[in-house]
Amino acid sequence: MKTQDAGPDELRKQLVALLDGGQAHATFEQAVADFPVELRGVAPEGLPYSAWQLLEHMRITLLDILNFSAPPTGGYHGLKWPDAYWPKEAVPASAEAWERSVASVRSDLEKFKKLILKPGADLEKAFLWGNGQNLLREALLIADHQAYHLGELIVLRRLLGAWK
Repeated sequence: MKTQDAGPDELRKQLVALLDGGQAHATFEQAVADFPVELRGVAPEGLPYSAWQLLEHMRITLLDILNFSAPPTGGYHGLKWPDAYWPKEAVPASAEAWERSVASVRSDLEKFKKLILKPGADLEKAFLWGNGQNLLREALLIADHQAYHLGELIVLRRLLGAWK
């Protein structure tokens, strides 16, 4: 299929595949699978953050982009950069806190994919808020941000000896 023949359905399909990951690197599921509980709060020498801080940063940022793209009742309220995007605690409060964070990333990513796949959604139409951002730009931003931090998470796992 030629690029100019690709319609909006093909673009949506490719965006969802990009958000799911795994085409050029490990997926989110692979990066967090069987992460040793005792290593989740360890920041290897030379790195300023733990796996917990990376995971939480990914969760917080994804939720913020989701809220920006489809504001909840009351509108979008931006977070203070960088303080609100990075947790100060290196260690999760519990194993359940880790699992809730992982589940939230999964859930929010699914919600965002539904925005892309919503019939009649205009991927290129600028939001009424912001500075010209649109759904396509936000989808690419999520994919880029998640891929960057997944790579960091895997490097962190390697440094801790917890990657296959």
